[in-house]
Amino acid sequence: MAYIDQHRHRFGVEPICAALRAEGIAVAPSGYYAAKKRPPARRALSDAALAETIEATFWDRDKGRGVYGARKMWHQLRRDAVTGAGGGLVARCTVERLMRGLGLRGVRRGRPVLTTRPDRHSDRAPDLIDRDFTAAAPNRLWVVDLTYVPTWSGTVFTAFVSDVFSRRIVGWRCATSMPTELPLDALEMALWTRESAGHTARGRLDGLIHHSDAGSQPRFKGSSQHRRQGVRVGVR
Repeated sequence: MAYIDQHRHRFGVEPICAALRAEGIAVAPSGYYAAKKRPPARRALSDAALAETIEATFWDRDKGRGVYGARKMWHQLRRDAVTGAGGGLVARCTVERLMRGLGLRGVRRGRPVLTTRPDRHSDRAPDLIDRDFTAAAPNRLWVVDLTYVPTWSGTVFTAFVSDVFSRRIVGWRCATSMPTELPLDALEMALWTRESAGHTARGRLDGLIHHSDAGSQPRFKGSSQHRRQGVRVGVR
């Protein structure tokens, strides 16, 4: 409908519908005119009104103050007895969806966690795949990454190794900090997993490229032990 609205004054509704049908998009002129005359759905009207309320609450100096996230906004709307399309209290998923559409984000306490800190003083391994993240068979290209999960007891860091061909996680490791051993242990687990499954020949995986980011784990990027096992190490 939006496409026809955009071009109808230049080409006309009927020619546009004919061109769309030729491309396999079945849109009849009668269907277009019926859709334009159809009143908005109850949910669309409710979403529009609720989005206006959310935006006003978000910037209200006595309520949202420009810092409320979806959870606090949801609680605020419940305190204000704001209702949704069905007449009940607004669901949290609805608040999340509308705030995402409005581009409203809450302010989080604490400093952001950085999992990639480039080390400009160490030698950087070359990019062996040239941004081509495809593989023709298993054990041809592994990628490793670091992420973190906030928990009640603190932040948990996780390193995981994925086989690009099957998208399977072949190795992983969790810790409460980001030492060099974190991605190293994930790689060691991946090698052990493949060796246990009979994928290695005399403990080697010749032709395998292990791709990581340019983080500050120099021993991980230049590990001679893994090179002896036939693993080529590259970074992005």
